[in-house]
Amino acid sequence: MSNQRLLVIGNGCGGTEVAFAARSAGWDGPITLLGDEDFQPYHRPPLSKAYLKGEVSAASLHLRGAVAYEQSDVTLRTGHRAVEIDRKRRRVAMSDGTEIDYDRLVLATGGRPRALPAAEALSEKPKNLYYLRTRSDADALRGKLGPGRTVVIVGAGYVGLEVAAAAVRAGMNVIAIEAASRVLARVTAQPISDYYAAVHREAGVNILTNCAVEELETTPGEGGHIRAVRCSDGRRLAADLVIVGIGLIPNSELADTAGLEVEDGVIVDDELRTTDPSIMAVGDCVRQYSHLYERYVRIESVPNALEQARKAAAILCNRPTRPIAAPWFWSDQYDLNLKMVGLSDGYDSLVLRGKPEDRSFSAFYLLSDRILAVDTINRPADFNFAKKLISERVPVSAKLLAEPNLSLRDLANSTSSPVTSFTAGK
Repeated sequence: MSNQRLLVIGNGCGGTEVAFAARSAGWDGPITLLGDEDFQPYHRPPLSKAYLKGEVSAASLHLRGAVAYEQSDVTLRTGHRAVEIDRKRRRVAMSDGTEIDYDRLVLATGGRPRALPAAEALSEKPKNLYYLRTRSDADALRGKLGPGRTVVIVGAGYVGLEVAAAAVRAGMNVIAIEAASRVLARVTAQPISDYYAAVHREAGVNILTNCAVEELETTPGEGGHIRAVRCSDGRRLAADLVIVGIGLIPNSELADTAGLEVEDGVIVDDELRTTDPSIMAVGDCVRQYSHLYERYVRIESVPNALEQARKAAAILCNRPTRPIAAPWFWSDQYDLNLKMVGLSDGYDSLVLRGKPEDRSFSAFYLLSDRILAVDTINRPADFNFAKKLISERVPVSAKLLAEPNLSLRDLANSTSSPVTSFTAGK
């Protein structure tokens, strides 16, 4: 490891964490951290929340203070895009014509917003069409959220609903459209979807489901300005601006052209190595086999990216590692803090604990007597216990889980034998 060169491509939370964690774990060679944006590495989650609403400054987004890079001897190169990996020579070509040599390479290239097909069909990008992934996206959008204007938000997933909450609080007329039959359809069960739809409607958001965008109606001579969104059901929605949040595409092209295995992300093994032993990958661009769920998964989550980054750094420095925990996510909308742990695909029963009318409840997704995932709304204790119940595969019946007096703490500390009954405390 002495004097070996570590190159990290991608300076989001995962890439930045690899660089600093590797140095802390004992990497004593040069570390270079590359990012194609001009900004110092920053947190992305606040972009659709506090930053978009103007509640926090750009400086507060920084992952590390500027002096930290110097103190940890990490060479930060912003505004530099890697365009090609020469695996034989262990060299990366940059967009400015320069080249960087490496001994070990970590790809943390993240993802980019999925483009709206109706927008791609236009000859030029409309000036009032926005995506939200980068700080530049958020900066362009911040000044546009104001009273009296109408915004059409395409996609009612996490990002779309977070933006809807910010926009309606700014006094805008907000229309959120979703091609699926309900909001958050990919990630939550019907009761959670219905609850969030009701909360948004109560706040003044007009939610339209089963509504796919068929065409963007633009005004000639105004640089492609969108004046209305036409839906597949015939509805015409006038708009001052349109914001799109319909998913993420992994940035795996660099790995693909280098001959690494790619399938909806960069394929890595248990130790985050690609098909080239000298190249690792972490974060949103990675697809890895989950022993917990017994299938390959690609997780778009800051906590997952951080865990993978720390594990990669430990492996680089020949340090012991621990298994990556069940994936978790969060979303803040109005006064609701939604935390989700696990993956709910394939569940056969759903148990609600708590009362939705109290704005505090949890949804447990089970397959037979195994908890696959849990959604918690303003119930941090449930979330903490759920992480252990899922990661340790603590078995429990749906009938027992529905008992209001059941202690999740006791359940999380129980044996691995199926729990089917309990004795209430005095």
